[in-house]
Amino acid sequence: MRARVSWTLVLAAFLAFPPFQRERVEEMGFGQIFRIERMRVDPALTQALRSRWDTEASAIAFPWGHMIPSLEDVSRITGLRVYGRAVSGYTYPCYHALAERLLDLPVEHRSSLVPRVALQESLGLFEAGKNVGESEDEYLARLARVSQRELASEPGPQADLDLCCFLVLFLGRLLFATRGDAVHCRFLPLLEDLGEVGGYAWGAAFLAHQFDGLSASERQTSTIGRRLFLQVWAYLHLPALRRGDLTRSGLVPIARRWDSRRDTCHLADQLERLQEAINSYPYLDVVWQPYLGEGDEGQPWLVQARPYFGRSVWLHALNLVLPLNLFLTQRSLGLRQSVMEFPVWDRFRRPGRSFRGLHDTTDWREQAREQIENWEHKGKGVRSDATTDDAYLQAYALKYGGKVYKSARHQSAVQDREAAQRQTTELRSELERVRGTGVGGASSSRSAGGSPSLMEAQLAGAVLRVEEAQRHLEERERDLELAHEQAMTLQSERDQLRVRAEAAEA
Repeated sequence: MRARVSWTLVLAAFLAFPPFQRERVEEMGFGQIFRIERMRVDPALTQALRSRWDTEASAIAFPWGHMIPSLEDVSRITGLRVYGRAVSGYTYPCYHALAERLLDLPVEHRSSLVPRVALQESLGLFEAGKNVGESEDEYLARLARVSQRELASEPGPQADLDLCCFLVLFLGRLLFATRGDAVHCRFLPLLEDLGEVGGYAWGAAFLAHQFDGLSASERQTSTIGRRLFLQVWAYLHLPALRRGDLTRSGLVPIARRWDSRRDTCHLADQLERLQEAINSYPYLDVVWQPYLGEGDEGQPWLVQARPYFGRSVWLHALNLVLPLNLFLTQRSLGLRQSVMEFPVWDRFRRPGRSFRGLHDTTDWREQAREQIENWEHKGKGVRSDATTDDAYLQAYALKYGGKVYKSARHQSAVQDREAAQRQTTELRSELERVRGTGVGGASSSRSAGGSPSLMEAQLAGAVLRVEEAQRHLEERERDLELAHEQAMTLQSERDQLRVRAEAAEA
């Protein structure tokens, strides 16, 4: 509920702004967020994804391999800019003086947190509670009316103060929210020059924050921005889970098209069903490239974003410096997945999820200079010479074993093979029908402009292709079974060695 209230408060403040202020927010690249309809959160879906997050690889480990939300996902789903300068700079142990100067609000000493109520009231959001019997639209309209009376109507120092307070609320309660009631103002140093705010890659910072949230404890409060993005990402890539409804086709950004499907079951039951559905998800129903049919109309932000798509790169959100390892998801780029070493922890561990813990003044542009340069050079392109995914899948099964294959670990491979068998049978039947009618109906078909011989050749080619796919799926099923057996053997050997070591110590 808190996430929904935060969304409503931020949206009310945006709607209360006079036109010139809304234009400034648009120019900063945040306008598309406020065109997205309120969406029902699906905590079971986000928890199911979080439970499969591999922090070392910065990827979601599914039975069919790694999948990673990308910069293109952020750009198309949210409309946030994923190009520009890295969101990096100084973090301080205390923001007291900076908050007083830029926000005219109190911040406790040795803290980066500003009281939420004080921040809301600075934007005229005094009575923020929802009245009994008040609809969502009525609630939003009332908040916007009240806020409008307190905000500056003309450009000037007060308007800049209003905008700065709004951006802290927007960034701290929507895009980069953390636990607790107070609002962090870590990004305040980047807001000193409001004319420069739009030059930062806030969408890339948002993706880093998503990765950080996926590696967090399941008890950590999730935010509407995080849930909305991950929900729509799952709707696009895993449609057979049937957790969302496409109700407004053609709108951009893509999040505007979707509604969350209502599920009245208990959360634990939903989560259990979802995990079972993912374990048995048919590999052929995974959508690796959901944007192939998408154009760029009405999305000017995509033009400058494209050079960042399809590249492994370091993401920056001040003290969060996290890798986007797209080389683990080459299939999302239309390539075969090559085998490689899986990532392990390096020196850029997260300094701490509690931002009160950043006790020293730190220049992250200097601290992460190599990773900043990586971003400035747009990372590294992803290439693959592999002709099959088999070697990767074998290595993947050895690494993850029962962690991802669970009780139904090979069921999806079997389902894919059976689907290919059915398709082969249907195509063979159609081919025989065309051959059977080709002689007797040749003259009538020619008079009607048809070509039985061409149709027969096309069907024969389709049969050959499906038979080849079926053989490949049978081989993959055998390989997965063998890899799983090897993984279980290795696990057993490790367990025995550990038992012997513990016995020797005793």
